[in-house]
Amino acid sequence: MKKHGASGSSFSDWWAYKFEVYEAIPHNGKIMHDMGITVAYNSDDAEMARRLNQEAAKAVKYGGVSEEEALKFVTLNPAKLLHVDNRVGSIKPGKDADVVLWSDNPLSIYARALQTYVDGIKYYDATDDEAKQKANMTERARIIQKMIDAKAKGEKVKRVSSAQKELKHCNDFESMPH
Repeated sequence: MKKHGASGSSFSDWWAYKFEVYEAIPHNGKIMHDMGITVAYNSDDAEMARRLNQEAAKAVKYGGVSEEEALKFVTLNPAKLLHVDNRVGSIKPGKDADVVLWSDNPLSIYARALQTYVDGIKYYDATDDEAKQKANMTERARIIQKMIDAKAKGEKVKRVSSAQKELKHCNDFESMPH
C-alpha cells in the first residue's frame, strides 16, 4: 500500500459481521500506521459513526498508538483520504472547523459531548439539553394528568398514534429500493 501511495480506511475491530470486516483485528490501524500508511477509521452504521472516538481509543489500548495519532484516525486522516484536509480535519486558521467540547479525554468511554459547533453555530449544549429534557418531562406529566382526569370524568379513551421514523442500518439491504 505504501509503495503505491495508498491510504487505508478501516474498521477498528468489529470482526466478521460482514464481508468487509472478516479479517479486522484491533491491531489493524497500528500495523498500517507503523508502515507509514495514512489510516482512517470509518463506519457505515449510524450509531457506530457517533462513537468513532472510542474506536480510535482501541488503537491506543491494543496497538500502543499515541493518543494524538489515534485521534487523527478519526479527524485529520479521513480528510486526507478525501483530499479535503486543506479545509477540514484539524483546527487551524482558515479551515472549516466543526468542534466538539468534551467533558473528558475524547478517547475515554466516560467522555460526554458538552457542546458541538458546526460552521461556528452551536448545535448542541448539554446544559440546554438537560433543561429541555426537564421541560419535556414536566409537559409529559401534565398531559398524562390531563388524560387521567378526562378518564375519571368518564370521557371516552382515545388511542394515541404516531408515525415512528425508522433508523436505517448498514445491513438493512432488504428495505433498500432496487
